[in-house]
Amino acid sequence: MELFGRRVGSVWRRAAGLGWPVAVQHTFTTLMRTVDIIVTGLFSPAAVAAVGLADLYAQLPLRVGLGLGAGAITLSSQDTGRDAEVSRDRAITLALVIGALCGLPLVAVGLFHGRPLIALLGAEREVARLGGLYLTLVFGVAPMRIVGLVGARALQGAGDTRTPMVLNGGVNLVNAGLTVALGLGIWQFPRMGIVGVGLATAISRTIEAALVTAAIATPRTALSLEPTWDTTVARQVVSVSLPSFAEGMSTSIANFPFNSLLLLFGTEANAAYHIGRRVYQQLTGPLYRSASTVTSIIVGQALGEGKAAEARRDAVSLLVLSFALLTAAGAVMFLGAERIVAVFTNDPATRRHAVAFTRVFAVSMPFFGVFFPLAGALRGAGDTRTPFYARLAGTFVFLLGASYVLAVPLGYGLVGVYVGMVLSYACWAVIVAAGFYWGGWADTAASMIAEREEESEPEGE
Repeated sequence: MELFGRRVGSVWRRAAGLGWPVAVQHTFTTLMRTVDIIVTGLFSPAAVAAVGLADLYAQLPLRVGLGLGAGAITLSSQDTGRDAEVSRDRAITLALVIGALCGLPLVAVGLFHGRPLIALLGAEREVARLGGLYLTLVFGVAPMRIVGLVGARALQGAGDTRTPMVLNGGVNLVNAGLTVALGLGIWQFPRMGIVGVGLATAISRTIEAALVTAAIATPRTALSLEPTWDTTVARQVVSVSLPSFAEGMSTSIANFPFNSLLLLFGTEANAAYHIGRRVYQQLTGPLYRSASTVTSIIVGQALGEGKAAEARRDAVSLLVLSFALLTAAGAVMFLGAERIVAVFTNDPATRRHAVAFTRVFAVSMPFFGVFFPLAGALRGAGDTRTPFYARLAGTFVFLLGASYVLAVPLGYGLVGVYVGMVLSYACWAVIVAAGFYWGGWADTAASMIAEREEESEPEGE
């Protein structure tokens, strides 16, 4: 028992060392987005609506980057664990190149179809015009956005979580400063309005991609660029990335009908949901996202070393830590919901609904504490399909299906939506837990590693 306690303590200390930079990084990212919303709100309601609608499409490069980032962190962590630097660097380089290529079509879409895409959502003429300008700028740097995300995940997979924190944190501060300067026209900068907000994002994402690529290419980090085509590595990067991309897109796509369902109960209810969502993302996002990333790193490296049993024990230890932290955070959110929501709105109806939504998210935090570390463990092994199935089932069966049936045909209104939301997150947790305890994720990792070893044998001789 004493030995077990020391092992758990060691894993938790390692997780804290790896996790705090990830948490800080996500905190800066969320705060940057908050600054964008505050500045845009000073222009006009049309500008706010334009950015909100454009961000629905801007999810696409984000999801591509996170999907390829899952492939990068999986192979990077596994190959770091087995000291296969050449294979790791090839995987990272291929993921960066594939990401940049995936972003090129989005540049063309933004240039020629930005405004029509916003108008397609039913936006008024001025909203479509402003949203089209913003989307053109955001899509214009899609390759850079994807490269920045992939490069950061590659560094994290190798155990370096501080470099992405420093680079991303600095870039987000630049973004926030340029958003204020170019959007509002302070100091010597021209007042460019929503174009300035979009331009600030474009500049910062370009800087981020350049810095991340330079960090990988120079001796300052353990990684390097290895521009050698390897069919096995390329296939594995894509096979791991596609389900992760589909997982994220399933959530993004579901946002359209779910928001339509909320609008049946009024604009205040819809606004309240977004306030509650902002609250939980700001307060707990750094925790559950770092739990996912850290578990991927630790499990992937253990599997790379051939220690499957140790990987499983470490994942369970991190599950316990994540569950405890997020349950505690949920309790704080639940008890402090009224005071927290008061920061966002003074409208009585919106405030009342927002408190309820915040408490729904608070009650769901224990399920987040299960889903994210276990999903991270599965991704570290190369199993990105199970988390995809979990989100797909939870989102479409419960978040959309159960919420609608309970709220509209059965007449429970927003209470039915609340129940559907909690059930969806519970579904996420149950499916990944089943996949972790009964799935063959360790065999998946071993098979992937064996393929890469076989492919690299001639070069090692």
